[in-house]
Amino acid sequence: MSKGGSGRDWGYASYDMDNPDSDNLIYTSYEKSKSVNQYPENDDGGHGHYHWNDKNDHDLGRDSNSGRSESNSSGNPTTGEVQNNGGCYLTSACMQHFAQQFNDKCYELQLLRWFRDNFVSEEDIAHYYETAPLIVNEIDLLPNSNEIYDKIYYHVIAVCVKAIEKSEYAVAYQRYKESILQLEEAYVRPALEQRLIRALQPHNA
Repeated sequence: MSKGGSGRDWGYASYDMDNPDSDNLIYTSYEKSKSVNQYPENDDGGHGHYHWNDKNDHDLGRDSNSGRSESNSSGNPTTGEVQNNGGCYLTSACMQHFAQQFNDKCYELQLLRWFRDNFVSEEDIAHYYETAPLIVNEIDLLPNSNEIYDKIYYHVIAVCVKAIEKSEYAVAYQRYKESILQLEEAYVRPALEQRLIRALQPHNA
């Protein structure tokens, strides 16, 4: 399976919460085929590899369909390779907020996924996964990216989680949709406009 590129839907890196004394990362890649690949770092500089045929099995904590814990001869995927072409700003915000305590199965992300699967329209989900990587790419280029992710955590994730806990699903949905539009306006549109300006500038012969 590829560690990066066109086959990826989105991905992220997280610390191994089963080994709190370790600095090793686990790279998780959600593929467009609806499967999941996971690459846990090993202490020898290599990585293992686990594969779930169905992302739902992974999200529900079921055993992988295939995998190995030992390292092979190929190098580790980098965070950029895993997240390239598929960053999720909600996951990125949780990664920043929880730092080394981050776990992809943290309460906030699990609750947001439940909400997504039960209340968010397919059109809005598709729009999110199309736009979120662009937002992440632009935020990651900024020197204050950590500060921006902190704001996303408190003004989007925390607000949505609180509303969902109170069964205020319309409030959570509205905040979720507003966040996409606001972040697009703040980060994606200016970047696209700058690229268009550069493309239209005359080149000297």
